[in-house]
Amino acid sequence: MQASINDIRKELNGLYPREEIESFIRIIFRQLKQFTLTDFVLKQDEVLPKKEKDQIKQIVARLKNKEPIQYILGETEFYGLPFRVKPGVLIPRPETEELVHWVLKSRRMAGRRILDVGTGSGCIPISLKKHRPKAHVMACDISEGALEVARMNAGLNQTEVAFFHLNILNPLLPDSFPKIDILISNPPYVTESEKAAMSDNVLKYEPERALFVPDHDPLLFYRALAIFGSKYLNHGGQVLWEINEAFGKECQELLKENGFSYVRLKKDLQGKDRMISARYLRS
Repeated sequence: MQASINDIRKELNGLYPREEIESFIRIIFRQLKQFTLTDFVLKQDEVLPKKEKDQIKQIVARLKNKEPIQYILGETEFYGLPFRVKPGVLIPRPETEELVHWVLKSRRMAGRRILDVGTGSGCIPISLKKHRPKAHVMACDISEGALEVARMNAGLNQTEVAFFHLNILNPLLPDSFPKIDILISNPPYVTESEKAAMSDNVLKYEPERALFVPDHDPLLFYRALAIFGSKYLNHGGQVLWEINEAFGKECQELLKENGFSYVRLKKDLQGKDRMISARYLRS
């Protein structure tokens, strides 16, 4: 096992930061051997069979092409839960865990009707439902492929979430669609001009439709969400969104212009304006 670990370090040296390489190693052995961190430390003298050595070589070859390890292994962890992921479905981010944590801290959540827009892998609604089982949780996405993965993840985590197809830019819903209490979303918010600063593992492999907005209209999805919320939120209903750190003030103004009150920006652990919340008070 130690020889394989050394090979991973050698092959990936210079392609990734040292800390990321060490993280890859732990993730690989957790997947391959179901090793806990303690197992990983204590069992490094274990002899690996040829099949496992070959699997490690295949994983490393794909990592050298900058393919995300989550896609290579077909899974990731989010808010302490396992999630399946595959190309075409955005990989859940730690920043979004902070959004989920913010929602779960809300005393208003229990028993409420919640809608997650642009659900992707389903990480947000499934995590919310898992920790607040009495909440009524729905989620939508424009991608049928993403919805398929999200439904699989709901089964994997033994949660009941109502998934459905929706284009939030043209939200055609029946008159019977119920009012909601919380509208949560991590929509596309990276501007086209920000692509230059992004790494190849994102640009080459993750779905552009789930990431980018045009430079001339960076609030495209937030505008649609605000309009949707003003129509479908109950009195006192709340929006909680992940946002682009560069447009915190603009998102605040957008919400106020659409009739929202108690608008609040929240910084992430890196001190960036990453989340926003507001309430809709019907007259």
